Amino acid sequence: MDQVLIEGLRVETVIGVYEWERHVQQSLELDLELATDIRAAARDDDLSHTLDYAAICERLTAYATDNAHGLVETFAERVAQLVIAEFGVRRLRLTVRKPGAVASARAVGVRIEREAG
Repeated sequence: MDQVLIEGLRVETVIGVYEWERHVQQSLELDLELATDIRAAARDDDLSHTLDYAAICERLTAYATDNAHGLVETFAERVAQLVIAEFGVRRLRLTVRKPGAVASARAVGVRIEREAG
């Protein structure tokens, strides 16, 4: 299975379990590996036969802006469900990092893998 990559997508969202976090936007960084078959797109040189990473980035940015979550885990699960449902991705690996959440770490986060049902 081929992979379409999106690395280092920065989105702004309300994320966190502490009261002060519920009132500010924070940055998250997303890396996605999206399983798909790119052969038809490559053969025809046709974007409609592959995953449109610009459209995916736009959708995830809008989702992050419009939704608040307490846990990074919840955000990751919802993003995975969205990408599978709306873009027809067969399988994905998603890493979500929350830079600066812990003073002694560059970032904390989660990595999940999901498949279409």
